[in-house]
Amino acid sequence: MNPLFFVSPQSVAIVEASDKPAILRALADVLARAHGLDAALVLERLEEREALGSTGFGRGVAIPHARFPAVPRPVCAVLRLRRPVAFAAADGMPVDLVFGLLSPENSGAAHLHALAAISRLVRDERVRAALAEAPHEEALYALLIGAADRNAA
Repeated sequence: MNPLFFVSPQSVAIVEASDKPAILRALADVLARAHGLDAALVLERLEEREALGSTGFGRGVAIPHARFPAVPRPVCAVLRLRRPVAFAAADGMPVDLVFGLLSPENSGAAHLHALAAISRLVRDERVRAALAEAPHEEALYALLIGAADRNAA
């Protein structure tokens, strides 16, 4: 497992979303449920960060992220969207993979290192394609963990 962020089977989901606000709501719900957090506060933090500029990474990936006081270390949730959705990504392409990252308020470099680890993970086109085509959450989680382990080695 990648030591730079924590992801659990409960923080991986395949969801239907029609637009960017729906994606952020789904992401907040998954993060809150998986880590025992307040979904409304998670959503508020994600929306605040998104208001500064889109976290659409490109190549079908978005990485909404925020600092959050109630997490002891960086935590991640991963959504695979059933259909690509416009997200105002840097390359103008819709997204079908969303990595949500919450880091402690004072995490400084740890937050940046976790973002970089996610970025490295999805830059590998084979990994990105496999994640985007995962047939169910268990497969998505297994692919994610396997790729993160290889990437951390």
